[in-house]
Amino acid sequence: MFGWEFPPHILGGLGTASYGLTKGMVECGDMDITFVIPKPWGDEDKSFAKIVGANCTPVVWKDVTYQYVEKRIGYCTDPQTYFDMRNHIYADFSYMHTNDLGCIEFSGRYPENLLEEINNYSIVAGVIARTESFDIIHSHDWLTYPAGIHAKKVTGKPLVIHVHATDFDRSRGNVNPKVFAIEKDGMNYADHIITVSDLTRRTVIEKYGINPSKVTTVHNAVEPISPQIEALKPERNTNDKVVTFLGRITMQKGPEYFVEAAAKVLKRTKGVRFVMAGSGDKMEEMIQLAADRDIADKFHFTGFLKGMQVYEMLKSSDVYIMPSVSEPFGISPLEAMQVGVPSIISKQSGCAEILNNVIKTDYWDIDSMADAIYSIVTYPAMYEHLRIEGKNEVDQIVWTKAGQKVIDIYNNILNH
Repeated sequence: MFGWEFPPHILGGLGTASYGLTKGMVECGDMDITFVIPKPWGDEDKSFAKIVGANCTPVVWKDVTYQYVEKRIGYCTDPQTYFDMRNHIYADFSYMHTNDLGCIEFSGRYPENLLEEINNYSIVAGVIARTESFDIIHSHDWLTYPAGIHAKKVTGKPLVIHVHATDFDRSRGNVNPKVFAIEKDGMNYADHIITVSDLTRRTVIEKYGINPSKVTTVHNAVEPISPQIEALKPERNTNDKVVTFLGRITMQKGPEYFVEAAAKVLKRTKGVRFVMAGSGDKMEEMIQLAADRDIADKFHFTGFLKGMQVYEMLKSSDVYIMPSVSEPFGISPLEAMQVGVPSIISKQSGCAEILNNVIKTDYWDIDSMADAIYSIVTYPAMYEHLRIEGKNEVDQIVWTKAGQKVIDIYNNILNH
């Protein structure tokens, strides 16, 4: 598997989904997974997958000692693996900018030169593909499609790509031609395509011209909550009800509809506070919009939350809302429901295909959104119903079921 994120160092749902699916597949049985990421930090969970760092993979031959390798990249891989990989440098990459180990440096994030890092990652993929023993290649999201293609070219092994989102989702249709070309290339080279929802499957078929028989939906799931999360006590320093938006504050997530709905709710009742948790390029604009609607005293911006902070925020909330304009799946409502928070989601989200005990509105329908918020915070019976039935429902949505579907797809490809 080629991925770009892996917990605990994640910036969004991609890392969470990659982790959950990988773990779920291994729990299904006879499966060894090597998971490649640009830059491991050393604290990844290696109990169910072998983690390989692209930044620890030599692409240029350098004369170094075992002790020096141990000192430089011991956190990332063992020196013997480094030397094994060195035997599989098969092209002259000396024109590349490499460090004193012959490895390319990666930021482990989403840098300004992202397209360059994607290309560098694909170069490293060739060395890894020649070193590792495997039956199938699986690339998560567009950033890793070129890596998957390169691995397929050097080994002839089948390629599955996993579409977690397309640029049509991220850009509201204002597609970046370079990103579109990478996505289309991945889809053309893939032996099979997995999408996280039927919504995304339709986009792949209609916008990218892919044969429907080549595309299968495998909905995401959610990890069971840990005892630590279970034990978290909600922190409330207000008697007001709390309504939370948690995610990237970007065009795709529809944050302005949340602010507008909040303004409508506050015209009907004053006993509610609104929280926008996350960061993104529309944050300043949302702060200004809340001020323009004269609701800034009831509106809070927390900045980016990670790990336990996410669950602390959710457990302190009475309502969770995801008004996404185009959401391929959306794991966060499932996480909210796990801790008993009633959720409102847009009909334009993939998770709307599998969730029943939530309220669904169109992302643009701020009147319906406001009505839903008002109803949940005003009527205890409705709050209790969504809290209890939502948790019961989401507890059945487990990664082993998704993992088994992916394994079935693999077997189908390998047996043809």
